[in-house]
Amino acid sequence: MNKSELINSLSEETTFSKKDVCRIVESLTRIIERTLKKGEKVSITGFGSFWLSRRPARKGINPATKQRIDLPEVNVPRFKAGKNLRETVRAVKVG
Repeated sequence: MNKSELINSLSEETTFSKKDVCRIVESLTRIIERTLKKGEKVSITGFGSFWLSRRPARKGINPATKQRIDLPEVNVPRFKAGKNLRETVRAVKVG
């Protein structure tokens, strides 16, 4: 499901207009991004949690030239599914 399909589904389920749902989805993603940027965690009970994790600096290899390069330390977003989400999808066959 992509963003437009999500908006369509939410609009059908809630009877809000697609325009209103689009604004809500965009606001939700901006708020999550802003909160993570401040270094804070976002928890949605039953769904899951978003947080930042620091990946330390390391050595890497440029695949095109095979030359060793230094990769800087970076922050990466992480997500852990909540109990309700895990239980809901546990029996789903993938593939």
